[in-house]
Amino acid sequence: MDKRKAWREQEQRLVERWNLAAERYKRVNDEISRLQAAAGGALSEDLMQQAQTARAEMEAVRRAVARVKVEFNSGKRY
Repeated sequence: MDKRKAWREQEQRLVERWNLAAERYKRVNDEISRLQAAAGGALSEDLMQQAQTARAEMEAVRRAVARVKVEFNSGKRY
């Protein structure tokens, strides 16, 4: 029973990370789109760095989700 509770808490934290990362990624891409439309494509280095960081964070969370999915499908969870 304790394992299941720990797994659920881990999965809940993973969902929260996913939602935060997705929101950050969406916000940065919206800002890039807005600036490209307004300024004709002139983007700052800071904004490009934020976009790269957001993509890397999404990729890290995606890999964590994939690991949990593999554990679940292989019968190591639940």
